[in-house]
Amino acid sequence: MKAIEKLGLDYKSEIIGQSLILQADCFEWFSRIPKNSIHAIVTDPPYGVKEYDLQQLKKRESNNGGIWRIPPSFDGHKRAPLPRFTALNQKERETLRQFFVEWARLVVNTLRPGGHVFIATNVFLSQLVLSALVKGGLEFRGQLIRLVRTLRGGDRPKNAEKEFSEVSSMPRGCHEPWGILRKPMLPKMKVSDCLREFQTGGLRRRPDGTPFGDVIMSERTPRKERDIADHPSLKPQSFLRQIVYAALPLGEGVIVDPFMGSGSTIAAAEAVGISSIGIERHQEYFEMSSEVIPKLAVLESPCGIGLDAQLQLL
Repeated sequence: MKAIEKLGLDYKSEIIGQSLILQADCFEWFSRIPKNSIHAIVTDPPYGVKEYDLQQLKKRESNNGGIWRIPPSFDGHKRAPLPRFTALNQKERETLRQFFVEWARLVVNTLRPGGHVFIATNVFLSQLVLSALVKGGLEFRGQLIRLVRTLRGGDRPKNAEKEFSEVSSMPRGCHEPWGILRKPMLPKMKVSDCLREFQTGGLRRRPDGTPFGDVIMSERTPRKERDIADHPSLKPQSFLRQIVYAALPLGEGVIVDPFMGSGSTIAAAEAVGISSIGIERHQEYFEMSSEVIPKLAVLESPCGIGLDAQLQLL
């Protein structure tokens, strides 16, 4: 625990269970912590942070849109605002690409050799984001597909719905792609060597001995979790717990979420019994996370079974 506390440096921080959360800009934090000091990263980034600029957040709160698409109600259900990444122009996409190149370079310095990165993307930006991360020095190891039927896409052409009633402007979203990347191992090092020296290099098998798979059937985030954590990009605990479990091949080490938001990844790590560090630059979300994490961490799975049984069934 003392090793994790040292990584809090001089930032505003709080210990929750065996995890640490702190309010900081992750670029600055990565540049200050020692080399090879963390074992894995699991995160859902804000894609260049534009959609979380104060101006854009105010537009979302007032239902004015901006980059946030405010969808209509559907079958009596109010749909949550979604970032409209198609609204990004070429200059903004280039800024986004450079954001992830620089981020990856910092990550490569602080991850242990063989340490994995699980990063949420979307169908619009996955190619741009993953190629930028590779340019920054990470190895592309594949994609994790979260199978979840969303309400994104499938709409008729805007302002011409009746004229082109038989047309959808894009497919209805049925999956969410996550990139799986790894810091390169040392030259001539095998996975077994990396595991012995750095406790990294591979992925943890499931409790029943089967390999971690790259497709996960998932639900939309349950209402009971959204009631606890008011964050627009909240991922379900049933999904995140599987990732944090797999990210440390020996069940040892520290997972970092550098874009913590309300703390759902940290809560998943706490639920599985893994040490983690959450970084969040926005004061509102940082303060929210200290209340959210303990509440999410003790939730049972949606089918009402405990965590151990849940992992055995996954």
